[in-house]
Amino acid sequence: MMNKKQYATFLLRRKAEELGRIPKKADFEMRDIQFIKSVLGPWPRALENAGLKPVKQE
Repeated sequence: MMNKKQYATFLLRRKAEELGRIPKKADFEMRDIQFIKSVLGPWPRALENAGLKPVKQE
């Protein structure tokens, strides 16, 4: 059984695999976007947390 963070990461990675690119919010239904952001943070951070985008250095 996956926890929330694992499931949000799974959703992002699965979509990236389907599309062959980094997913955009427009690729998801609103309920999925809200779930992902509530668990992993703002969209850019969510992509970083899922390992789909390099972590931005401040």
